[in-house]
Amino acid sequence: MDANKKRTIGNIETEAKKYFVDASGCHDFTHVERVRALALRIGRAEKADLFVLEAAALLHDIAKNDEMRKKGEFCHATEGAVLARPILEAAGADEKTIDCIVHCIATHRKRGKNVPESLEAKILFDADKLDSLGAVGIGRVFLFAGMAGSKTLYTGHEQEFAKHDKDYSYTKEDSVFLEYEQHLKHLKDRMLTKTGKMIAKERSDYMRDFFRQFWKEVRGND
Repeated sequence: MDANKKRTIGNIETEAKKYFVDASGCHDFTHVERVRALALRIGRAEKADLFVLEAAALLHDIAKNDEMRKKGEFCHATEGAVLARPILEAAGADEKTIDCIVHCIATHRKRGKNVPESLEAKILFDADKLDSLGAVGIGRVFLFAGMAGSKTLYTGHEQEFAKHDKDYSYTKEDSVFLEYEQHLKHLKDRMLTKTGKMIAKERSDYMRDFFRQFWKEVRGND
């Protein structure tokens, strides 16, 4: 990446950080940094535009903090794409590049209606989801449960409940393991790139083994 692009990325990062003051631990700027690292790793393997990827990764969650405060009244991916455009214009990115970056941001959400079409958008989608898997994913889901006010470490009925309710809202009666059974164990199947699928399998296997070990310890069978 040439000096001008590096300077532009620096300016974008400075602006992006302003949106993460007092952000949730699950979606603070450390999440952005991990997604950036993953996106660039996948991007190099898939021969994508690394400038587009890095800029999109830095800006992909700039509306997340506000979405959480307003309890999901709007989609942070759609709103983030709107907020990103003037930031990118001020940083000096050209219109075609801005359109590519905005598309990545608008389509990165797992439950969103917009579909990633470009290679870079697919890579950002994968990188964002991969941060919910593996050792980091385990840490994040426990943090999420605590922030959501979960009253229990486990109920023992998570697998049974997951079979009968495919669409639910997280409540204080839920647990980390319900989130795993409902969503995280299936996340590897949603990857869009070859490299993303490879990393997802490794991380998903690690997470699966962790939860297997957890239940063995609960039952005294370890």
